[in-house]
Amino acid sequence: MSLTQYFAIVRHGDYYQIPDTPSANQPYSLTPEGEKQAEVCAGYIQTFCRDKMIDPVLPIHTSSSLRAWQTADILCRQLGSPLSLVETNSLTERSVGSLANLTIAEIERVISADPRFENPPRNWKSDSRYCLPYPGAESLMQAGQRVADYISDTFNQHDSANRLHIFVGHGAAFRHAAFHLGILSIPEVAQRSMYHAKPIFFSRKPGETWQHVAGEWKFRTIFNADLD
Repeated sequence: MSLTQYFAIVRHGDYYQIPDTPSANQPYSLTPEGEKQAEVCAGYIQTFCRDKMIDPVLPIHTSSSLRAWQTADILCRQLGSPLSLVETNSLTERSVGSLANLTIAEIERVISADPRFENPPRNWKSDSRYCLPYPGAESLMQAGQRVADYISDTFNQHDSANRLHIFVGHGAAFRHAAFHLGILSIPEVAQRSMYHAKPIFFSRKPGETWQHVAGEWKFRTIFNADLD
């Protein structure tokens, strides 16, 4: 049997959120629709594993954001293991640091009123390399590197050939992690998003690079804010 490695990324389900506000530190729960999305997601994972004749690896790895944790918890229960979760800050969305939970307009007003800094570029929300100039903030690329490192470290620490690792987190950080893992180019990162609670699957054989093997990216028609 070929020693193929597999992993899936799952964006959390639909959740309650403050409009027009970067999402990383929003503490709100899944909506009822988000809970249903997570239940359906488990079926996609079961189908993929059955088709590949592999098993999911437990525990499931999840961002420490409530909406991601709830999605992962539902997945675990649907897959038959209610206690198998690893919760980590390494899978959270791009942080805006001390500007957390301010609206986009409020963030721009704060920077405009701060004599130390120039106004951010008009596309700062989706600029992969721009980092807000405040403590704790990171760029989308930095968030993606953090997530990619966590995924890579997981494979380095476990003998997991012919099994599926599952990572539950956030759309923008996952897309940029896909760049660092050699899956997407920068133009492709800008063109893609993720559906709520619809897994995207990847595989690689020894000595090869990661390949997208199942699940759909959501294509972006307007390149606006990366609000997860």
